[in-house]
Formats: sequence, structure tokens, C-alpha cells
Amino acid sequence: MTNIVAGVDLGGTAINYTFIEEKGQFLIDGLCEHPARTLEGPDVCMRQIVDGLTMAAARAGVPLTAVRAVGLDTPGPASATGVLSARGSTNFAHAEWAGYDLTANLSDRLSLPVTYLNDGNAAALWGHYSLFGVDAPATSITAVIGTGLGGGIVINGHALSGRNGFGGELGHVLVPFERIEGIDDIRDLKPMCNCGRFGDLESLCSLTAIQNSLLPFFLSSYPNHELAKLSARDGAKRVRGLAEAGDPMCRAIFQVQARALGLFFDQMINTFDPDALLVGGGALETNENFQRWFVEEIRAGMPPQRAEQVGIPIRVMPNGDTAGARGAAIEALRLIA
Repeated sequence: MTNIVAGVDLGGTAINYTFIEEKGQFLIDGLCEHPARTLEGPDVCMRQIVDGLTMAAARAGVPLTAVRAVGLDTPGPASATGVLSARGSTNFAHAEWAGYDLTANLSDRLSLPVTYLNDGNAAALWGHYSLFGVDAPATSITAVIGTGLGGGIVINGHALSGRNGFGGELGHVLVPFERIEGIDDIRDLKPMCNCGRFGDLESLCSLTAIQNSLLPFFLSSYPNHELAKLSARDGAKRVRGLAEAGDPMCRAIFQVQARALGLFFDQMINTFDPDALLVGGGALETNENFQRWFVEEIRAGMPPQRAEQVGIPIRVMPNGDTAGARGAAIEALRLIA
């Protein structure tokens, strides 16, 4: 029987699963979810992972005995080997999660080797794989726009984790947003990140950025807009749909996000000279016309570049809702290579 590897994407409320054969064929299309129950602590949540893995294997039509390794990804902060921060985590708030070794404990429960990536690096690894395959001699930079800004750097098929597991924390790279062109009074914007930084990528390019700074900033110029009647939190959730439909104010909000990404990607181009740039996440779960417009705005936000740099492609990540589980599985695939 063909050797199989599982990918497990553990979030705050849901676990997503996938399986991949040793030759690189995925066995589940789309989401395959199970409740995470992280708020009840690690013992309950680890049982949920095991139970959900059994159900997912049945959906994929494979016996668990064929699984040779498991790849796990989670939000951070955690070490490169999967030990959660002793200070705790927003997604793992129960006190017993502090300093918890995710990899070792899951490996003990499954009696299988387990690899670990943070969720941004896992998504980046999937995006890289979708373009180049496993271990290709190529470099890619991925930005994932969600509640925050995740992503990662993949070099020759390997996600860059760094000494402490914080490699690829792209959301906290400072961006010279004052240089965004085409938006009036952009210098009056005051983008603060929840991490305490001013003007990093996440403070400009995330759902939280829309809620905390971008929507209030633009509503001052559109006081009669329908979103002015809503709370910032509720209004922020509607910006993407209205932008996709062509609403001028909401398009302007996404234009700021795209052009901030352009400034960030320009830094990455001059640092890594990558083969490709990828963008994904909930912000890009839209129709192809909007995705095309957004990518064009990213390109428009880049400062002038050398002729050789202009040709670096910008791609929208495929299968974005399953990216974490797929990237985690790809990482674990190395254990049986």
C-alpha cells in the first residue's frame, strides 16, 4: 500500500485535515473540519485531533494504518519545534497551553512522527508547492491576509522558521506607508498594530487594520456611507463584499492594502530576488476580476524596479482555505522521502 502522510491545521475553533500520498497526490478536496475545543485545554483538544483524524481518514478512504507521519500547523507564538509560548496565545488561552509541546504530545498519542510549522509558514509552503513542486530550487514570498497578516518565506522547498520559530513573521515588517500614492491625505492615517508597532504590514493589510484604522479613516471622507451606521467591527466585515461589488470607498480601502503590499513586496524582491510572490487569505476569497484588480494594484504600489525584477510573477494562492493543512502535510512528507 502507498505510504500516506496527514496534514493537520489546528486553529482556535476548528481543525482542518488533509492526506497526501508519497508521490504528491492529495486525497481530500476542500475543507475537512472537526471542532478544535481549544478553550477546554490541551487534553481535550488533543483527543479532538485524534478523533477528527479518524473521521477524515474514513472520508479520504484510507486506513489510518497507512499513515506514516503527521504534519501539524497552528497559530503562534510557538518555537520552531512546536512548543507554545510560556506567555500563552490568543488562540490557546487555557492556562495549560502555556509552554505546551504540541509536537511531542501529538506524536505520543498517535505513535507517529510529527512535524510542526506555524500556520503562516504552512500556507506559504503550500503556495510554493502549488507553483514549483517539492524541493524545487526556487524562492517564494507569501502574504496571507486574514484577521492579521501571516505568510512565509520558502527557499528551495523549505519554509524559513528561524532560530525561535518567528521566521516569516511578515506582518510585523515596517512599511513606509506614507509613500503610498494615489490616496489623498494618506499621511494622516495612524495605523497601529495590536503588537504595538506603528506602520507595520499587519496594521495596514488585515481585517483588524480595516476595523481599527482604515474604515474610520475613510468614513471621515464618506460620512453618509451605509457602513457609518454600523460598529467598526461589523462594518469591517462588510468591506470586502462591497469592494468586490465596486463600492468606491471600500475599493479605496483595498487599494491602500494592495499598495502597502506592493511596498512590502518591493523590500522582499530586493532582499531575496524571489522566483514568485503569492498573496492569499480571506481578503482574496473573491471573484477573479477582483483578484486581478488587486494584483494590479499591488504592482502599481511598487516603486520603480529594474527590468529583470518587473517580471517576477504575483500569484493568488490556490485552495486558500486548505492551505495550512496542505502545507503541514508537505512538511511531513519529508519524513518518508
